[in-house]
Amino acid sequence: MRPRHAFLLCGLAACAWLAGVASSVRAEAMPPAWQTTWIAPPQPVWDERFVLPPGMPSQLRDVTLRQTLRTSLGGDRVRLAISNAYGRSPLRVGRMTIRRPGHAEAVPVRFGGADGTLLPPRAQRLSDPMALPVRAGERLEVDLYLPGVAAPAGFHWDAREPAWLLPGDATGWPTPADAPPLSARAFVTALQVQAARPPVAVVAIGDSLTDGNGATPGADQRWPDHLSRRLAPLGVAVLNAGISGNRLLRDGMGERALARFGRDALDHPGVRAVVVLLGTNDIGWPGGPFAPGEALPTLDHLADGLRRLAAQARARGVRVVGATLPPFKDALQGTPLEGHYSAAKDALRQALNAWIRTTSAFDAVVDFDAVLRDPADPARLHPAYDSGDHLHPGDTGYRAMAEAIDLATLLGAAVEDQR
Repeated sequence: MRPRHAFLLCGLAACAWLAGVASSVRAEAMPPAWQTTWIAPPQPVWDERFVLPPGMPSQLRDVTLRQTLRTSLGGDRVRLAISNAYGRSPLRVGRMTIRRPGHAEAVPVRFGGADGTLLPPRAQRLSDPMALPVRAGERLEVDLYLPGVAAPAGFHWDAREPAWLLPGDATGWPTPADAPPLSARAFVTALQVQAARPPVAVVAIGDSLTDGNGATPGADQRWPDHLSRRLAPLGVAVLNAGISGNRLLRDGMGERALARFGRDALDHPGVRAVVVLLGTNDIGWPGGPFAPGEALPTLDHLADGLRRLAAQARARGVRVVGATLPPFKDALQGTPLEGHYSAAKDALRQALNAWIRTTSAFDAVVDFDAVLRDPADPARLHPAYDSGDHLHPGDTGYRAMAEAIDLATLLGAAVEDQR
């Protein structure tokens, strides 16, 4: 298979080769290393004038924010990153805990031995290591008590996991049955695990198609979740750097991908490959409710943006995989957000896909368009893969996306270099 062709399912020979590489990596006598196993890239919070609600109160006071997350890889100890990214005032954390949902005992999360910490605006802080052995694919519950007044920061709008706001210091206590769930995250942006292996990670960066809009909440059905389950036995983490509403060239719901690529994709320990699925909102937003005054970008502008993104990855020795844009005919039709699709927009999408399939900017290409389109109407998602809004896949579609990725081509010689 030539590198820039669409991915096929991993063949038996390639899978056997990868398993052998992973075994040799684990067999090395290595000192314990920290591996990022989960992330939630932060984005600025918008005000009530935007077309979508933020999903979280604009002010938090004397409350406990409870959030769940899912590990990609396991380890013997863990530590959490908390963030005041885009915050305008210091963030005071009174107390934090982490536990497995349903378990009575919560483990204190400390910072320099203290129960709480104070973060300046835009700062991030790692907790002290905690002795909490976790497995790949395990769900954890994190409580963060905010004793004073705080505005959401380290914010991530489309969590695909439930969160709750509980009055007072409720860290470690059961969730009341009548507590209303939130759909957004805040403050907790990464989980790291420590294990006796060198860190190896794949990052998926994109918009809501990577963030998993349309997938069943709390069920780990996004395409990076499915890819994570394929790579976990090989000791490779999958980090989901998708932000719903993100764009390549312009800020949207989150800074433009060209600006956040280093922080959210390249700066994690052991990153060996990045899958880039971007451009849908650059094409879909202009002239609609999200960006009514904007004109469509040109193909040259979009191609140049993807080329610059790929150059950033290659300069860091990271393989970069370009992904074609799935179809979105009649996207969000009949909703207040209608206007995402037009024939001119689809023509631009198809022209960009043709460029992605043939450019030398990427180390490889995965053809999500070919996987998800309806053969009877290639501008539309296949009905079996459509979540119902004609823009986002459902659980079955996201699984098909992950299964279309050839693991040997994805990782190339990068994991072999770890031997």
